Amino acid sequence: MFDIRRAVSGDHEQLTQIALASKQHWGYPPHWMEVWSPQLTFAPEYFDENESWVAEAGGVPIAFYTMQEKDGMAWLENLWVHPDHIGKGVGKLLFLHAVDLARQRGLEMLQCEADPNAVGFYEKMGMRQIGERYSEVDGQSRILPIMEMKL
Repeated sequence: MFDIRRAVSGDHEQLTQIALASKQHWGYPPHWMEVWSPQLTFAPEYFDENESWVAEAGGVPIAFYTMQEKDGMAWLENLWVHPDHIGKGVGKLLFLHAVDLARQRGLEMLQCEADPNAVGFYEKMGMRQIGERYSEVDGQSRILPIMEMKL
């Protein structure tokens, strides 16, 4: 159904489009998307410097995530699923891939900063909110949950 492989620098344009489409899926105002666009635009070297994994359907990238290690813990970064594939199990597949990867490396905790719209997904995966980060977009306050899971 889905194949998982390491991301390579040549994936940067497709993965950027997945991230932007996924964020847009939540109905954020166009101006907010403009503000976030630089954060969600990946240079080729990002995937050389950050371990990232891609889910494909029929050889076409449809989702990806980045795994980092911070302070001895696994940090899940950039878990994005193209809107055409949200709710079809690819997000869960990638999340479980990240959990397995972190466990293989002997890490005991997995954390991430979640979009408020994704908290339900992370809770279903077994994470719980341990804090929050405050941010502001276009003069509006946002609270970004920090999620954690013991591995």
